[in-house]
Amino acid sequence: MKMSPPLSRIACIALSPFALAACTAGGPELPPATYSSAPEAPSEAYIIGPLDEITVHVWRNPELSAEKIQVRPDGRITMPLVRDMTAVGKTPTQLQTDISAELEQYIEQPIVSVIVNEFVSTFEQQIRIVGSTDQPASLPFRANMTVLDAMIAVGGLGEFAAGNSAKLLRYEGPDRAQKEYRLRLSDLLKRGDSSANVMLKPGDVIIIPESRF
Repeated sequence: MKMSPPLSRIACIALSPFALAACTAGGPELPPATYSSAPEAPSEAYIIGPLDEITVHVWRNPELSAEKIQVRPDGRITMPLVRDMTAVGKTPTQLQTDISAELEQYIEQPIVSVIVNEFVSTFEQQIRIVGSTDQPASLPFRANMTVLDAMIAVGGLGEFAAGNSAKLLRYEGPDRAQKEYRLRLSDLLKRGDSSANVMLKPGDVIIIPESRF
């Protein structure tokens, strides 16, 4: 006979912690993050986003260089002899190539370098953590980033968080289909279960619900 919702909840409470996690969370789990003494591998090239702060250096032309340029919310930058150039969606190398092409109208063979000082990046390269945590945030993705790194950055779980009912949303494949994975954040953060730590990818969203009990 099918249980009514209240009885289902009572049955869940009576279960062991591991059975309770299975009762409250669904979806497949990602494989555990691997730990190795090998050097970290680089991720995909960084993409400049709105509100990033960059420095543009033009060799032997300090009057054309500019420090601490903030990318505007509309995705463009302005510097000497270069107005309203699109920066969002480009790598630093692509941006310096575009700036060089623009400056060629005024100086011969300009050599330009672009340095990103403060990172925000695009939504596609951020990790977003929402729900029952002390500091919901959007974090710039970095190479070899794990769920543990993200949770440390936001101060861990909230007081009433249902950590083992958390989920990770990820867009995968050529059609960018959304997939949902189960996370065991309570096992990771409160029990030190390293098997609950998983690798993150740019654009991942971590959702942490509050406990219903």
